[in-house]
Amino acid sequence: MANVFDVAKYVLKRLGPITTMKLEKEVYYCQAWSLGWDEKPLFHEDFQAWANGPVCPELFYKHKGKFVIDETLFDDIPDCVFTMDEIETMDAVLDYYGDKEPQWLSELTHKEAPWKSARVGVRAGQACSNVISKESMMQYYGGLQ
Repeated sequence: MANVFDVAKYVLKRLGPITTMKLEKEVYYCQAWSLGWDEKPLFHEDFQAWANGPVCPELFYKHKGKFVIDETLFDDIPDCVFTMDEIETMDAVLDYYGDKEPQWLSELTHKEAPWKSARVGVRAGQACSNVISKESMMQYYGGLQ
């Protein structure tokens, strides 16, 4: 199975340099739609329901302190061999979400059940490390098909 860095590297190869906020959301949607369409995760790492939307802590700590990044951030990671299903899913996500602004993506996640459910009882803008479960993502995005 791939890891979050493999998917982030794929996203950056397809989209070119983007903000770290946009990268987090694109990778989130790759995972979300893999769970919804393919009923399996692309990678094992989790997302947390941070104030600006879903964030994968492992990915965050890799790009922490940067604003715009490109695939060279992941030069230390060998290229992953994805399955055709995984590539089709990621390409479909990037074709749809790839031209969206980071703030638009963040606002979209705030309207969706997985992020909202993970933040129940947490005030808007407050720090939160609650995990967005893969089960909630699979149920929500699978139901949108």
